[in-house]
Amino acid sequence: MIIYGAGGHAKVVCSILADCDRKVTAILDDNPNATFNGMPTAGGYQPHFDTNELIIIAIGDNTTRKTIAQHIVHSFGNVIHPSAVIASDTVLGNGLVIVHRAVVQTGTILGNHIIVNTGAIIDHDCILGDFVHVAPGAVVCGNVRIGENTLIGAGSTILPNLEIGKNCIIGAGSVITRSIPDCATVWGNPGRIIRF
Repeated sequence: MIIYGAGGHAKVVCSILADCDRKVTAILDDNPNATFNGMPTAGGYQPHFDTNELIIIAIGDNTTRKTIAQHIVHSFGNVIHPSAVIASDTVLGNGLVIVHRAVVQTGTILGNHIIVNTGAIIDHDCILGDFVHVAPGAVVCGNVRIGENTLIGAGSTILPNLEIGKNCIIGAGSVITRSIPDCATVWGNPGRIIRF
């Protein structure tokens, strides 16, 4: 698999692939001076490079991941750690990264290029739009809808039956007790909108 990105999230992705006995064929990064574990990367994205290989965008920032995805011609793979628990009826998009000990429950639909980070929990019947990042230790309770390009911060909790808009930021440790409109930044317990 080709890894696009040479930062901390790429290290996690490579570690997952190693645990799955899958080979990394190249590390790409747009920064010409980027290194990965002390070694130079293979440079920026090249559409004709190893065209039969799957690629994953190993970048945590949702907007950057979305921008890059629009220019990729390779097919996207999924990277899922063996310790993750995913219900058999979960609908999985492409370009997903599901990290160690994450849980995705029955009836859930995951869009494309989503990150379900370390120990995050997504309960039953949730729908997550493209480019969502559920950060480490976050809990998304049942029947929640999350719009594309939204960050659910580390250790936050989204209560059941709510809708979180697109392009939102839910601050770390927040408890969301009501639905949130598009483009809102929310923080606290209970979560309050602090900016649009």
